[in-house]
Formats: sequence, C-alpha cells, structure tokens
Amino acid sequence: MNWPHAPAHWLFEPGIYMVTASTYKKVQYISTPSRKDFLLQSLFAIAEEFGWQLQAWAILSNHYHFIARSPKDPATLRRFISKLHMTTAKEFNQQDQQPGRKVWFQYWDSQITFQKSYLACLNYVHNNSVKHGLVSNADNYPWCSAAWFSQNAPSSFVETVKRFKIDNVKVYDDF
Repeated sequence: MNWPHAPAHWLFEPGIYMVTASTYKKVQYISTPSRKDFLLQSLFAIAEEFGWQLQAWAILSNHYHFIARSPKDPATLRRFISKLHMTTAKEFNQQDQQPGRKVWFQYWDSQITFQKSYLACLNYVHNNSVKHGLVSNADNYPWCSAAWFSQNAPSSFVETVKRFKIDNVKVYDDF
C-alpha cells in the first residue's frame, strides 16, 4: 500500500537506483567538513558491505544523493540506508551530546531504467552542489563525485553527461 506520509520503496528488479535522503526538518546536521567526510566514508563502506556499486554521490549539509548499481537483491537497500543512517546519527549525536535525537527524516529511491534518464541523473548528482549555490564548478566540491568522474571516466563520456539538462530531472530536492 502506498501511504501518503512516506515514499514507496519498490525494489523488485536489480539495476541502477537513485537515492535521496534528508535530515529531519532539514536541519543542517552535516554542516562541517569532518561530518561530510564521515558521512561519505560511511556511505562508501556500507555500500560496499551491502554490494551496492556507487556511481555518483553528493553530500550536502542537510541531504545527500547517490546513484548506485544494486546487487542481485535490490531490497537490501532498506538495510543499507538503515545502517548508514544509524551509524551517522549515532556519531553526530555523540559529537553534539544529544543521544537519541532524530537526525534523518526519510529517503526516496527510484530505479533508473532509461539511458537518457541515467545520464541526466548522473549530471544532476554531480552538479548538486552547484544547484544549491555552494560552488560554481562541481569539480571543486570535495563531497561529490564530479571531480572523480572527470578524472576517471573517458573524456567523451564526461562530455556526454555534461550535455544533459538537469532541469527536468524529477528528484525531491527542496532543501
């Protein structure tokens, strides 16, 4: 059943998924470089633990996005996100001496099934820090995959992705 107060998580088929998560009440719990580093390191480690292959990511002060290839059982995403949120909330709450405080609100996921959607979503995630006015060039934002992508992907693929418009990407990103 699709409840109106929470996003549906339809995880039936292996494939590429885009995930967005926000902090509770959009509070900027991830506002320091060390917290962004911790969330990013946790994301990498827990994605690997659950067999999700990250392809793009962006960590901001009150939300994050990532694109990843699922393992054979995409339903592991629930446990993956649960562990990521539990691990990071405990750390942030310990740092702030606020045990039990609610840090994370919820997450949204969608399977990307069309190549053009995939390329547009990659560009969207790479440039999320630009969208939010944090930098003018995403390659200069250390908590996103833009610079990594520019340095590691074939230059023709990088240029192809950069040409895709992101204004029609339907992602909850009201932060």
